[in-house]
Amino acid sequence: MKYTPKNTVTFIPTSQYLQEYSQPEKFIEFCKQCHRYTKSWACPPFSYDPLPLINTYPYTYIIGTQVCFTKEFRDQNQTVEKTKKAGSDVMFEVRALIDQELLRLEKEFAGTRSYYAGSCHLCPEESCTRKDNQPCRFPNLIRPSLEAFGFDIGKTTSQLLGLELKWSTDGSLPEYYILVSGLMSLNKLPDSFQLELP
Repeated sequence: MKYTPKNTVTFIPTSQYLQEYSQPEKFIEFCKQCHRYTKSWACPPFSYDPLPLINTYPYTYIIGTQVCFTKEFRDQNQTVEKTKKAGSDVMFEVRALIDQELLRLEKEFAGTRSYYAGSCHLCPEESCTRKDNQPCRFPNLIRPSLEAFGFDIGKTTSQLLGLELKWSTDGSLPEYYILVSGLMSLNKLPDSFQLELP
């Protein structure tokens, strides 16, 4: 076994999330440093103002997926190259599960809109049609991330989920990674609402 996923879900009114956790002017500068900026339909700058879309949904659910690596898997990946590939492969694998589950929740709960954790995985990297100014191949499946809309993910994880982001500092895998997804809703969801992963 490589890892164990563990989900934490918390609720915050969208108006409060916007007021306390949104800093688009600050985070757009980080986006500009990414090679996907202007080259992915899920990344800024957007052809529309995200604020009216966000304000449509009064309720926001933050989903933190803590991907806890096993000691054996961490011991197997102790070089920068191995760590980078192993971490990337695991994140891609877990994201596929999370994204599918988020879309399932959209169908289960009418009036909801999900936000993926991180960059778009629908097309192979560098093959997004945006660079050719062509429409997205998957307009019904594409979902921007919360950070793409200017939300502070570090503050979100620490204050709303009680988790600190972990990074590799010595070339080895950290104890865990965190993927932060979102689900905004027109209605308050049942208290039993949960993101289910195998």
